[in-house]
Amino acid sequence: MDITTVRAVLLDMDGTLVDSDASVERAWTTWSAEHGLDAAAVLALAHGSPSERTVRLLLPALDGAAAAAEAQRQLALQYDDLSDVAAARGAARLLAVLAARRLPWAVVTSADGRLAKARLGAAGIAPPLLVTVEDVARGKPDPEGYLLAAARLGVHPAACLVVEDSNPGIAAGRAAGMRTAALRGLDGDLRIADLGQLADLLGGSRDDR
Repeated sequence: MDITTVRAVLLDMDGTLVDSDASVERAWTTWSAEHGLDAAAVLALAHGSPSERTVRLLLPALDGAAAAAEAQRQLALQYDDLSDVAAARGAARLLAVLAARRLPWAVVTSADGRLAKARLGAAGIAPPLLVTVEDVARGKPDPEGYLLAAARLGVHPAACLVVEDSNPGIAAGRAAGMRTAALRGLDGDLRIADLGQLADLLGGSRDDR
């Protein structure tokens, strides 16, 4: 992949820019127990997707209002669970490179605004643009969030790099016509071990003009 043509970086939040895995797992484990569901199976389905989409897949008999209420219950378990939330490995270095290279960036997350701001705040990260599940009609794997971020940054989708750690997120980036950098060994256009590796690649990708 030719990383020299990247003109904006769009980052997922949970598991990508912010290390919140423990909080996410605690919330879904508690929610799973409330419904007699296997937590491991629920977590495998939930990763990278909006809460309401996951609830609808797990509890298809629920009507719209009930599914929304269950999704809100699941989010409520996460709002104040911030004790071990931190910036992901390499995040500070990546953001420093983006600033030095004057590359615009945004966070595009399946979390709602309250949760996103709480976790980013706990991690000490203030994105110039935040797109949450509340800003779109359809969450990941739909490309709407990434397309909205590109439009707001004024960058063509083909010039954007999506950084993700889940299959729904990778699918959303690809559907948006963007290149993808994948964590956790997933199949993206570029595979990275952590954000520090991406910082190294981007740090040498443009001249200093």
